[in-house]
Amino acid sequence: MNSSSHWLTPGKAAAVALTFDVDAETGVLSANGKYARHAMTMTHQAFGPDVGVPRILGILRDLEVPATFFFPGWVAERRPGLVAQVVEAGHEVAHHSYSHVPATSMSFAEERADFERALEVFKNLDVPVYGHRAGLWEASWQTASLVAEYGLVYDSSMMNDDRPYHVPTEKGGIVELPPHWSLDDWEQYAFLPAPQIGSIIEDPRKVLSMWKYELDAMRRYNSLFMLTNHPFLTGRPGRAEALRSLIEYGRSHGDVEFLTCRELAERAKGDRTLAERPLQEPEIEPGLFPAS
Repeated sequence: MNSSSHWLTPGKAAAVALTFDVDAETGVLSANGKYARHAMTMTHQAFGPDVGVPRILGILRDLEVPATFFFPGWVAERRPGLVAQVVEAGHEVAHHSYSHVPATSMSFAEERADFERALEVFKNLDVPVYGHRAGLWEASWQTASLVAEYGLVYDSSMMNDDRPYHVPTEKGGIVELPPHWSLDDWEQYAFLPAPQIGSIIEDPRKVLSMWKYELDAMRRYNSLFMLTNHPFLTGRPGRAEALRSLIEYGRSHGDVEFLTCRELAERAKGDRTLAERPLQEPEIEPGLFPAS
């Protein structure tokens, strides 16, 4: 372990952030609103908040570990009792846009309006939020500045490290808590005929094996194991049991700690040994790359 790193507790080799994106219906409505007319599709997504979140909260309670739940404002607005249930269980609630529409498909004015609308929802629910995750992780080059401008501490959308890092912006600095596709249950379990959000239904035992191997490697490299799960996927029984087994495996190692994203960001904020990675859009020579 790197003893000069302050974001990890002395004696710990890796940190685990268990995060759950409670996308519910926005997971498909953000692709096309026409799917509101599809009863199967909408009920498939509603499984997440209706069944998946309570089941996951039970696992977290049994194993006494904290987590962060990223709510789109649209979902939080329609299910305030679920947000309250997460808070009452001692977990963090975080900002996941309002509509789950990717920031990369919006103008900056549209992104700002969507961002503010979600903040207003959490304000009305009297739930403080400290971090943000872009819909589909598709942050724009302006997203980090918005996060800083509105006083949030961290973002969790960008991927150029496997440890927390500092992102300076014109509105102030924030902490990035990087996720990755390899630690996302969407790439393992997502399947719908319409819209086609994925076409794989993987064996949870294989997923568990892959994630355990990744955690072991991260213990060697003093990394952040940023697990991203969706309750409409991982809330299914076999997958939920794989999550339980993963947490038990992590807890069996004395050098792994489980933290909320807010706790991680607060630690990382004061750790100047972590990298600073300014955001800069690449300059593209006209005509060199396809533009359509």
